[in-house]
Amino acid sequence: MKTTSVRCLRRVLPLVLGLALAGCGGGGGGTNPGDTNPGTGTPPTAGTGTAATLAARMGRPNRFMVGLGGGVETSTMQAQGLTPDIHERYLVGAGGSYDWPSWNSPAGAYVNLVAAEADTVGAVPMFTLYQMASNGDGNLAGLSDTTFMSAYWSNVVLMFQRLAIYNKPALVNFEPDFWGYAERQATNSDPTKLFAYVNITPDCASLPNDVTGVAACLVRIARKYAPKAVVGFSPSSWGGNSTAEVVSFMNQVGAAQADIVVVQTLDRDAGCFEAQTESDCQRGGGPWYWDETNQTHPNFHDHLQEALAYHQGIGGLPLVWWQTPMGVPSGSYGSANHWRDNREHYFLTHASELTAVGGLGIVFGPGASTQTSVTTDGGQYQTLSKAYLASPAALP
Repeated sequence: MKTTSVRCLRRVLPLVLGLALAGCGGGGGGTNPGDTNPGTGTPPTAGTGTAATLAARMGRPNRFMVGLGGGVETSTMQAQGLTPDIHERYLVGAGGSYDWPSWNSPAGAYVNLVAAEADTVGAVPMFTLYQMASNGDGNLAGLSDTTFMSAYWSNVVLMFQRLAIYNKPALVNFEPDFWGYAERQATNSDPTKLFAYVNITPDCASLPNDVTGVAACLVRIARKYAPKAVVGFSPSSWGGNSTAEVVSFMNQVGAAQADIVVVQTLDRDAGCFEAQTESDCQRGGGPWYWDETNQTHPNFHDHLQEALAYHQGIGGLPLVWWQTPMGVPSGSYGSANHWRDNREHYFLTHASELTAVGGLGIVFGPGASTQTSVTTDGGQYQTLSKAYLASPAALP
C-alpha cells in the first residue's frame, strides 16, 4: 500500500500524551507507569474508551494488541516463541483465474484455513480485502464493469459467509488505497460523483450506485452474515491535500459506520526508499526515516497527531495500525531483506502513546518480498514484542 510522510498538525496531541512539547518536538514519551501492574504483564481494570470496549467485545485482554502479517507462517511464530494477538493475510482478486476463493476447495476455504492458523497461536485472524486493485494500482475502471462488480460482491458475501462458519471475532480491513484513489478521482472529491455498481448484489439493492454505496454495502454484508466480524476502512493520507480533507472524505463515504479505522505509516522499510535500488521502492518524497527523539520532522509525534485526527474525526473509532515496517534502526540504509526502519522499535517501546490517540492494536509485516521480516530482523520483533507483553499498555 502506498502512503506518504505527514506534516505536523501542531494541535492537541501534546495534551493527549501529557508531554511538554514545543510545536511537534519534545521527548520520546515512553510507557505510562499506570499502564500495567509492573512486572506482571497483566493489565489493570478494563477502561471505558472505545478501544477498551471493542477489546472486551472481541474477548481480548484490556491491553494494546500486537500482531503479525505479511505472510509469516505460524510455524515461524511457534519456533520463535511468539504469541501475536493478530494474524493477518490478504484476500486478492475478483473474477480472475487466481482470485482468492479459488485458492482452496471448497471455494473460500482459505478464510477458514487462516482462521484456524490464527487459533493455533491464540490470535485473532485479520483479512485485508484487496480486490479493487485487481485491474491495477489506481485503476478504478472495474467500478462500472458489471462482470467485475458482480464477481466482487459475490466474493465479499463468500468471505463473510466463511467467517460466519468460523463464528468468532475476526478483523477485516476494507480495500486500503482504494479510498485514496477514489478521493482523487471523484469529481470535487465527492464520493457520490464516482459511479460504482452496488445494487446488482441483492443484499444492497436499495443502496446508491456510487462509492458511498460501496462502503455501505461492505458494512451491510458484514453485519448480515458475520456479526462477530470487526470491520474498518483505511484513510489514505495522500488522497487529499490535508488530513482534514481526508477525514471529510472518509466521513462522506461512511467510514464511521464501521468498527475501526485502519492506519498506515509506510508500506516499505525506510531504508529501501532511501537506497532507491529496488524496483519496489521507487518513490519520491521523504524523509522516510522518522526522528525517534521527536525533535526534527518528520517524527513520530507528527504521525500520532494525524492518527488522533482520524480517531477523533471518524466517529471516535479505535485505531488499528497495519502493515507496519519491521526494519531495524541503523545509521546506514541496509540491503534487501535487511533494510533499516525504526517504526517497530518506536511503537513497541512507546505503546502508551498509541493508546493515548485511540489505538487498539498494531500489525507488523513487510509490504514486499524484499523487505525486512520476522525471519531477517535479527530477532528484533521477538525481543521487543516479548518485552512489551511483559509490561503492556492498558486501553484507557
